[in-house]
Amino acid sequence: MPDLVDALAAQTRLPGAGSTQRSPTPRITGTGALPSVFRVTELAAASIATAGVALAEVAGLDGEVAVDRRLASAWFATSLRPDGWHVPAPWDPVAGDYRTRDGWIRLHTNAPHHRAAAERVLGAQADRAGMARAVAGWAKAELEAAILAEGGCAAEMRGLEEWASHPQGRAVSAEPLVAFAPGSDRSASRWRPRTERPLAGLRVLDLTRVLAGPLATRFLAGFGADVLRIDSPDWDEPALVPEMTLGKTCSRLDLRRAADRATFEALLAGADVLVHGYRPGALDGLGYDASARRALAPGLIDVSLDAYGWTGPWAGRRGFDSLVQMSCGLAQAGQAWRQAEGPVPLPVQALDHATGYLMAASVLRLLARRLSDGTGGQARLSLARTAAFLIAAGPAGPEPALAPETPEDRAPEVEPTSWGPARRLRPPLTVAGAAPRWDRAARNLGDDAPAWASEPWSRVR
Repeated sequence: MPDLVDALAAQTRLPGAGSTQRSPTPRITGTGALPSVFRVTELAAASIATAGVALAEVAGLDGEVAVDRRLASAWFATSLRPDGWHVPAPWDPVAGDYRTRDGWIRLHTNAPHHRAAAERVLGAQADRAGMARAVAGWAKAELEAAILAEGGCAAEMRGLEEWASHPQGRAVSAEPLVAFAPGSDRSASRWRPRTERPLAGLRVLDLTRVLAGPLATRFLAGFGADVLRIDSPDWDEPALVPEMTLGKTCSRLDLRRAADRATFEALLAGADVLVHGYRPGALDGLGYDASARRALAPGLIDVSLDAYGWTGPWAGRRGFDSLVQMSCGLAQAGQAWRQAEGPVPLPVQALDHATGYLMAASVLRLLARRLSDGTGGQARLSLARTAAFLIAAGPAGPEPALAPETPEDRAPEVEPTSWGPARRLRPPLTVAGAAPRWDRAARNLGDDAPAWASEPWSRVR
């Protein structure tokens, strides 16, 4: 475990940045691991610890950073335990892995427009059996290309060696795990950490969707940040919203409307941090490229992610955790390990979750620099680069199974979500003896007005 913790700590530090205090060494507790050929439980604990250490440093907290690896593994699946209601099924009825005439392909059809794109190629299908018949006659590479050409999401299954020699695999392996870029603008930070609630008053504008970005902002909200999530009028992700809107204000804006653009620009001007997960160029096309964002908010901390990396022929390609696992060789390695007939993905969506905690750590590293010299900055991460880190960590060693969940694993508080009461698992992280806590229950997208919940730091200090 220490090697993963140390490696992540080294790769999430700003180049040339020194710490103003001794960096705490996190303590990882517990035994057992999720079943995988890869070191998934170790990645879970190490990525959460990395965010915890970054929080301790920027907030000047003098105390232990501790992570429970069993609870970390559980949070990498889901933290929510509904009482008397159910979260919708996470997958569209025809999403999943299919055998082609020369291998396997995964179709990601959760969003209606992505399903429509796949069906323009394969025909309308009522269920998986029909989709399987439609896919069976295709070569996997040809089908992947055809669906992508229609604006859909698909990934053929490749092996580790095949990905390592692929032009995109080579490009991703050459990228840093976190690509930091210093800001050229300078503005004194209106935010300062607070002892009782480290990130209170920090304004985080959240333009993220499934799944890494919302997880990053959920972590920041847990330590007091004012997170304002903005979605378009027609977007929804019902299986994930109860898990990922915890602690946030949730609003909708249509950036094609002049009035909503004016609101968005005022919100961005008041933000300390922007976290976004749109494909590269999407914000540019709306008139909000990096220079425009800096002009609206000098000193802004700007952290973003994409699926397949920021360089190479697939830069900007649509993708999700499950697709990246197929492309990068993780699913085929799992198949060989388990001696299974078809692809075997990681036991949880570890690329999304680990990348989310690394995004949170990146925000905190950049905040530390802004506090010291007033400069903002950018950080870019990708699911494919996190996959490369996991692959390079080597195979998992023999570990016992994780102990089953017990009622004591659940926090005592009842959370009054928009769908009904629920409880959360106890957080896996404590920093200086304090666990994260969220001031708002999970809520529907668009439940709130587009406004900051907190006053600017300059007005409350």
